[in-house]
Amino acid sequence: MNLKDLFELMCKKGGSDLYLRTNAIPRVRVNGKIEAMEIAPIPKGDMLGITNLLLANETRKKRFLECYDIDFVHVEPSVGRFRVNVFMQRGTPAIVARHVQSSIKDFNELNLPASIMQRFCAESKGLFLVCGATGSGKSTTIASMIEYINATYAKHIVTIEDPIEFLFQDKKSIINQREMELDVQSYSMALKYVTQQSPDIIYVGNVRDEPTMRAIITATELGTFAITTFHTINAVQTIIRIVNFFPPHLHDELRMQLSLILKGTVSIRLLARRDGKGRIPAIETMFVTPTIARLIREGQIREIQTYIDEGKVFGMQSFKKSLVELVQTGLVDPQEARNNADSKDDFDLELKGIKR
Repeated sequence: MNLKDLFELMCKKGGSDLYLRTNAIPRVRVNGKIEAMEIAPIPKGDMLGITNLLLANETRKKRFLECYDIDFVHVEPSVGRFRVNVFMQRGTPAIVARHVQSSIKDFNELNLPASIMQRFCAESKGLFLVCGATGSGKSTTIASMIEYINATYAKHIVTIEDPIEFLFQDKKSIINQREMELDVQSYSMALKYVTQQSPDIIYVGNVRDEPTMRAIITATELGTFAITTFHTINAVQTIIRIVNFFPPHLHDELRMQLSLILKGTVSIRLLARRDGKGRIPAIETMFVTPTIARLIREGQIREIQTYIDEGKVFGMQSFKKSLVELVQTGLVDPQEARNNADSKDDFDLELKGIKR
């Protein structure tokens, strides 16, 4: 099979990710689970041919030869867009390709809490974070936010991505999308000059280091609304991760800044639906209330979880309560929910209506 055939088969199966490796059977992730395709292993020559096709661009080929690892978007005509990572393993190339849906779904289609997401979209300054493991739907969630803002408000939105996944068409807003290496050299370099581009909203694809985080904080302090993602499991871990980007002697200053600029977080975990029709998100939402801002400022970050658990009046919800709700509405099997809980014991008690 050639690359187009593999992509077509992946899409036919409803797969989110395709896994290719030399002398191995191709595999595809469907509803979160990896399945082997019913085709023969890919021989070395064919794998090299697929790799060379993907790296036909001279810039890509040069970067891959320097780093042995590259991430980019590949467009397969009449099939779709795919975010591709090519890397080396045991001296041979391997490929993981994620299907990027061409249509941008709204909050209801994604089973996200629409009123809460719209509330965050209405922010005019500060920092908002979408958190979750790889493949949990962070990029899809942010795309739905940008599209909602685009259709609702007259804003200038600048995205800085590596690579660009979803493509937007201007509606009420104007959207400029910048891709790493094609349009800018680094996140921190893009953020250094972004305020001169008069943005209302900045979306940064991912924060990997202190300079990027520092630049985002500076941008928010200058009056923009920044959105970014973290590969973290919940709000508490995310705030700790941000603080730990910086050396210890700056932690007090950083916590003070976060307490002033952070608006909230949405953390996502995808669970298999009980009816077998795909996956559905469990959602943790946190708004930075005056109490949570004080806890951040005073370094009592782990205490925040208690206020998320009890913060329904502010629109907050813990994973525990979200998982229980999915079980009680019949959308998710109890064992599937239990497997995704931070604490299985706490989940069991919550499901039985027992307060600790």
